[in-house]
Amino acid sequence: MSDSLFDVPGEPAPPAAGPVGASVPLAVRMRPANLDEVVGQDHLLKPNSPLRRLIEGSGAASVILYGPPGTGKTTLASMISQATGRRFEALSALAAGVKEVRAVIDVARQAAMRGEQTVLFIDEVHRFSKTQQDALLAAVENRVVLLVAATTENPSFSVVAPLLSRSLILQLQPLTPADVATVLRRAISDERGLGGKVEVTDDAVDQLVQLSAGDARRALTALEVASETVTESGETVTVEVIEQSLDKAALRYDRDGDQHYDVVSAFIKSVRGSDVDAALHYLARMLVAGEDPRFVARRLMILASEDIGMADPTALPIAVAAAQTVQLIGMPEAQLTLAHATVHLATAPKSNAVTTALGAAMADIRAGKAGLVPAHLRDGHYSGAQKLGNAVGYKYAHDHPGGVASQQYPPDELVGVDYYRPTNHGTEREITTRLEKLRAIIRRRR
Repeated sequence: MSDSLFDVPGEPAPPAAGPVGASVPLAVRMRPANLDEVVGQDHLLKPNSPLRRLIEGSGAASVILYGPPGTGKTTLASMISQATGRRFEALSALAAGVKEVRAVIDVARQAAMRGEQTVLFIDEVHRFSKTQQDALLAAVENRVVLLVAATTENPSFSVVAPLLSRSLILQLQPLTPADVATVLRRAISDERGLGGKVEVTDDAVDQLVQLSAGDARRALTALEVASETVTESGETVTVEVIEQSLDKAALRYDRDGDQHYDVVSAFIKSVRGSDVDAALHYLARMLVAGEDPRFVARRLMILASEDIGMADPTALPIAVAAAQTVQLIGMPEAQLTLAHATVHLATAPKSNAVTTALGAAMADIRAGKAGLVPAHLRDGHYSGAQKLGNAVGYKYAHDHPGGVASQQYPPDELVGVDYYRPTNHGTEREITTRLEKLRAIIRRRR
């Protein structure tokens, strides 16, 4: 399944179909036919904006559409092709290799000789290797193809620099609840969708919006499943029907999202407070509600340093590994990794000593306590450095017993200041003893 709002375009538009026996998914049937039907992304579709010019046929720059799932990346790519009358070729980075890329470019080059330009759409371009991306460069630069690439990952980290420099980077924003509700209500009434043959309560629409997590495809798929449940019985799609059809408990997040923030706040505070059972409860609520697992992973990484720190130095690697696993395997399997990390962090000893140490150091800097770097610590690798006294008298730590040398490291006005004050929790209990010895050696006057 594509991560975009609708399937990879290029095939003829599907005929309108009702909810019963429709062979074409509802999300595909409800693909926007024109710009007026596109919801969200107003910041990219303003008059004379680069994307609108491309769709209207007056733009010629390749683009990389970057944004979360279900926000319309594939739909906009299709419109660029349809509105300009160009040829359309589509590749998925999951299936295409260098051979397939070069084959498409060869066909595009032949079409260019006939006066036809080709729009090449690449879904999930971040999964292309450097070699695959490099194979596109000449064709993009010479405009043999107009590249339209879609990615859920930050292209600055996943797309090679030469390709970035030849493309416009357009970031799509998550759909708002109002945007998703508009998509749903259009699908309920439009002949391409349910054609008004199925009644859906307002509460059910709100529930579908919440479960979608800003992903229009997910919302339409859930609506389709729920409508199939009641079509033969003549019932109405309600919250209860959605619960039954999706086999998920309805979570009563309110329309303004207060419950969303309340739940994640309770999750973090439960982990910080070492209540592993409450933490797992709130994690489960977020996962069932369709919360972005990457959001949960990011919060755990922050907490690992903010609330655990050196009391358990393995907490941060565990949280980072969880975040990487979420990216690598996705849901639903990644929910086990998030639970693993949650249990580890909730049961770990806690300390905010790292947080308070950094805060104290930054407070001193803002107060003007940022004196000169001691001369013996300055860079001595350039010509004339020694004449200035730089690096003269520096003691190489490894030449001294225990790998610790007695010398001044901070600026004069901060000598003797203790920023890091470890607690007596977990590993920091051992650090306290070692730190006292280290400071005694380092600050010893000779």
